[in-house]
Amino acid sequence: MNSTRCTLCPHHCTLPEGGSGFCGVRTNQKGRIQSETYGLVSGVALDPIEKKPLYHFHPGAQILSVGGFGCNMRCPFCQNHNIASPPPNPAPFHARGGKRLPPEQLALLAQKYAPQGNIGVAYTYNEPLINYEYVLDCAKAVSNLSMKNVLVTNSLLNPKPFENLLPYIHAMNIDLKGFSEEFYSKLTYGGTLPETEPPRDFPALATVKNTITQAQRHCHIEVTTLVIPGENEAHIEPIAQWLAQLSPEIPYHLSRFFPRHNYADKAPTPKETLLRLAKAARKHLQYVYIGNV
Repeated sequence: MNSTRCTLCPHHCTLPEGGSGFCGVRTNQKGRIQSETYGLVSGVALDPIEKKPLYHFHPGAQILSVGGFGCNMRCPFCQNHNIASPPPNPAPFHARGGKRLPPEQLALLAQKYAPQGNIGVAYTYNEPLINYEYVLDCAKAVSNLSMKNVLVTNSLLNPKPFENLLPYIHAMNIDLKGFSEEFYSKLTYGGTLPETEPPRDFPALATVKNTITQAQRHCHIEVTTLVIPGENEAHIEPIAQWLAQLSPEIPYHLSRFFPRHNYADKAPTPKETLLRLAKAARKHLQYVYIGNV
């Protein structure tokens, strides 16, 4: 059988004929990489733009939020693991209650909600960029109706496909989960590297930083870090320092961790920790926000 390499994200999975990659979404069909979940959505909701969170992009507006299935990370604290985890955990994507929503229909649905303050579509809930072809087609259809496209993403995407998508994207909220490759390697493989999994040359943090740099030159961006007790508190001020080098006006959101998924036995982030870290980040950035307190 002929194998094919997927070049969408830095996993660079080599897929056998009929096989899928790390994300469980992208498959090799006769030598061509295709998304098994193209047009399959896990949920659609009209949300305040601030819920993404985007505080400096059309404040007070609504945005039609759409989610899909799958992810190219394995964060042990994932709050949407029921739609993000690859098969067979918990089930094949098509068996998780999704429905098909073609790009043109999604764009028309967004337009339908315009009288209620909707400005466009936000691709969110799971990691939208692994359903790259669907997001690209939707973004074009939405742009054709003079509406906005918003990405809520982990930004683990290679530069070339991102470059092709950027002309249709108006705003992004980007998860910058930590500030070391070691920390990212834990998230990539679900908490720890399995003993059977050899270390990979997998520059996850470098990829995310590159995506942020690319995006900042082309659209509005805001950045979010989930603060996890005992895990990434020491990363917050270095993140703020690095973001300030791009622009001290980039809004930075610190989110409070609550027990989830494989971290269900951990305590929530103390409010005092968030206040302390926000104060440190404000030494470098003009706009630092605390969420979920």
